[in-house]
Amino acid sequence: MADLASTLQNLTSEYQTIQKDLADVITARQKLDSQLQENEVVKKEFSTLAPTANIYKLIGPVLLKQDRDEAALNVDKRLEYISSEIKRIEGQLKDLEEKSEKKRIEIIQIQTQLQSGATGGVGPGAAKASLTV
Repeated sequence: MADLASTLQNLTSEYQTIQKDLADVITARQKLDSQLQENEVVKKEFSTLAPTANIYKLIGPVLLKQDRDEAALNVDKRLEYISSEIKRIEGQLKDLEEKSEKKRIEIIQIQTQLQSGATGGVGPGAAKASLTV
């Protein structure tokens, strides 16, 4: 009984760790979604600009003039990178969700064993009843 209780405690601790990791990955995914949307807006803005329009890039506290083709290329590369990161994060998310579900099932099984052990006639009252019969 004590072994099951300690196993349950360990599984619960592992489950909580997985849930924390899952929350961290979800936060990272949301951040990447935000970055993706921002860069898509920038790319859309480039298409509406006049060919002679000046493009500036903020580097620290300074705005530097940037070539239009170079700026568009940078945005495209960022979009590509962010998309690949989203795919990687989604893989992690799926993996963590599977691990979480497996741990949850293990915890339920141990809890069931503990409950059936507590009510299954293993206690001192059960021995007394079998002796008096």
